[in-house]
Amino acid sequence: MNMSSILGTFGTIIGLFRAMPQLVRLLRAQEAFGVSVDTAATSAICSFSWVAYGVLTDQFYFSLASGLTGFIFALITLFALRFGRQVKEFKVAPIWLAVLLLAGVVAGKNGLGLVLAISVLVANIPQVWLAYKESDLTDLSLGTWLISTIEGLIWLTYSFLQQDVSIMVSAFFQAMTSGLIVALKLARQAKIQRQEALIPSPIRQD
Repeated sequence: MNMSSILGTFGTIIGLFRAMPQLVRLLRAQEAFGVSVDTAATSAICSFSWVAYGVLTDQFYFSLASGLTGFIFALITLFALRFGRQVKEFKVAPIWLAVLLLAGVVAGKNGLGLVLAISVLVANIPQVWLAYKESDLTDLSLGTWLISTIEGLIWLTYSFLQQDVSIMVSAFFQAMTSGLIVALKLARQAKIQRQEALIPSPIRQD
């Protein structure tokens, strides 16, 4: 097994578990504070598009990882809607679905690869903005975005070995935006802890 296959295997495994913490958190809390349903839906659309690209370019591991990830993000989308997010929050997802379909039909795998290269950036921007804007990030899974950062770095290495520019650009944007979401979540947690530390403890009456 060569290095590309090893990285592809690790990427596939991590791709399977990347979105699971967010799904589990939604199911347990049955609330969706801080979760961008637009990002979840766009991520599902992009992941399924990567499946098509992987098939067209004979990259089995990448197709498998993308398909598994897309399925989980589709579930996150459905449960986020069920637990409080609104359909009107879909802004990027329907537009990007149309863009990807048009690119694939008009320009084939090259056009699809070109658009997919920046798709993860487009998909994650709503979550970056929501994490920056909303004060309550309780239901935003830190684990999902930590794993997403690591996965981006793995696929970035893989893309260098495969010399696939589309995957390279996408993996870079994935690692960058996911890392930013992690930083925003940690900053919000630290702020809450500081605020709680300033609240005086009740005086005990004997």
